[in-house]
Amino acid sequence: MSTPASDIALSNLRQFNDDVWYIIPILVIVMYLWANEIQKAQKTKNWNVVFSGLTVFGLDLINEIWNALVFTFTGHSAFWTTPGSAPGVPNSAFIIMIGWNLEIALMFSIAGLVFGKLLPEDKNQKVFGKIPNRWFFAAVFAAFAVFVEILLNMAGALVWEYPWWNATPWGVILIFLFGYFHFFVGAFYVYDMRDTKQKLKAIGIIYGIGLVAVCIFGPLGMI
Repeated sequence: MSTPASDIALSNLRQFNDDVWYIIPILVIVMYLWANEIQKAQKTKNWNVVFSGLTVFGLDLINEIWNALVFTFTGHSAFWTTPGSAPGVPNSAFIIMIGWNLEIALMFSIAGLVFGKLLPEDKNQKVFGKIPNRWFFAAVFAAFAVFVEILLNMAGALVWEYPWWNATPWGVILIFLFGYFHFFVGAFYVYDMRDTKQKLKAIGIIYGIGLVAVCIFGPLGMI
């Protein structure tokens, strides 16, 4: 049997909420940030920040697809659910999948850019003299994302159902590792690849997986 949060999310799935106008300025800001980074990359011939942004968003897409498939195959609940508009629940402008709304998508469309901008050019540089900077920043970004997710859960905007995926110590570790950490690890691996062809190939594989999954499972109503 599906959970109440799942039922609400399904009833709101891919339907615009009445309160959507606030999304317009956010979209413009996202467009400006991407345009700014692309313009810089064209001048400097350094596309690393853009590639970092694409990697994080692509990995988030894959994450949201498997999360939606969890609900499809269990008939009970996804690992995380964004119910959207309901009494006592913060509204979402548009729920893309059962655990992915437009606000989350817009956040991750920027997060990778920010991550790439903060990475030191020297991948061998140590933080506090001991910690490899790539792993340090990936852990910091993932930890911040987990913190935000906990706040969203407390607000009822993002619902957890399973006992192993919650705010307990082991649950936080799972959310950290499988919810976010690999986004930023993937981003710095792509960032540090030797040439542009390698980077484009890696990004192409990530989006290829995501788009193939959408084309297969989308028409079947599974995501």
